[in-house]
Amino acid sequence: MDDDDQQPEYEPGSGILLVFGRQLKRLREWAGMERPEFGAKTGYSAATIASYEQGRRIPPPKFIDKADEVLGAHGVLVEMKEEVARARYPAFFRDAARLEAAAVGLHVYAAQGLPGLLQTEEYARAVFAMWRPLLDEETIQQRTAARLDRQQVFGRMPAPTISFVIEEALLRRPLGGKAVMRGQLEQILLHGQRRNVEIQVMPTSREEHAGLGGAFTLIETREGRRIAYVEAFRDSRLHSDRKAVREIEEQYGILRAQALTPRESLAFVEKLLGEA
Repeated sequence: MDDDDQQPEYEPGSGILLVFGRQLKRLREWAGMERPEFGAKTGYSAATIASYEQGRRIPPPKFIDKADEVLGAHGVLVEMKEEVARARYPAFFRDAARLEAAAVGLHVYAAQGLPGLLQTEEYARAVFAMWRPLLDEETIQQRTAARLDRQQVFGRMPAPTISFVIEEALLRRPLGGKAVMRGQLEQILLHGQRRNVEIQVMPTSREEHAGLGGAFTLIETREGRRIAYVEAFRDSRLHSDRKAVREIEEQYGILRAQALTPRESLAFVEKLLGEA
């Protein structure tokens, strides 16, 4: 399940960023601070403060925490922190990101690119740097940080059950260069050692394949809801209809049977690492 290049709902000067910016400006003025003074107390330039107040840039969580403290906002700004952070994702992915963060089960079939949950910072940056149309540097930084933030799910307790089926070709494509790919393979091996994580490789040589429809993620919530996130160019979406979700669950079950076992898969990744 990966955030890609669809137009964000929160365009500069609109949505949650505009609401946050207005609140920030109002609180700063009530505190009797000019932008340079406020910027000095939070560690940001007056120009950056202006960008945040006008909804033109996405403020990082550490700024929101500091601003709330400096302005004596009593949590007013902090309450918006999670929603502001989701503005880093394209609009279609935000609901999926929220569900992913709280899921008790995540099962990912990766067909186009390595799963975002497994990506290193260098690999993720390389992916976004190659995007077309080109992304500006600030957007690359924001999306890379957002992708890495998603990986906090691995350390959550109680630990969710997570599995991946990854196409062999994705492990052989050295995006970002050999050094980046070597680090990426090492990270996959590390995650594969987690007791709640199973990683399987789908060999290119397989003559039968149940996932030709493309990538998807199956999500199970704490309440027992089962949801499918299906990736498609400019039309990725969440499905909660039981019939549609059950069909994708059946696909995933067959994919896991057709792929290498988790133990065989980690041995395969180790072999690729030795060749890198």
